[in-house]
Amino acid sequence: MIDSIKGPLGAMKGAGVNLDAGAGAAGDTFSTVLKDSIEKVNKLQTEADQAIQGLAKGDTGNIHETMIAIEKANLSFNLMVQVRNKLVAAYEEIMRTQV
Repeated sequence: MIDSIKGPLGAMKGAGVNLDAGAGAAGDTFSTVLKDSIEKVNKLQTEADQAIQGLAKGDTGNIHETMIAIEKANLSFNLMVQVRNKLVAAYEEIMRTQV
């Protein structure tokens, strides 16, 4: 059981998430990571919109890059929605816990 937990935690440490900090710093780290992730998704959405507008105006004739930008934005948004769903489910589970 412990070994299965170490795998994801090792991956998080490799991604630059500070797991050894105190409770206050860990909360700041989580909120910072969450905020940065949302900003990246927003940036990808904006880039996809600009690629679509450029293709529609005729500025860019490369439909491949436009489709790649759209799919990146779509995948990142879907991942963000799934992460949000998991966070909401975890919150609801904690709220159901009897003390």
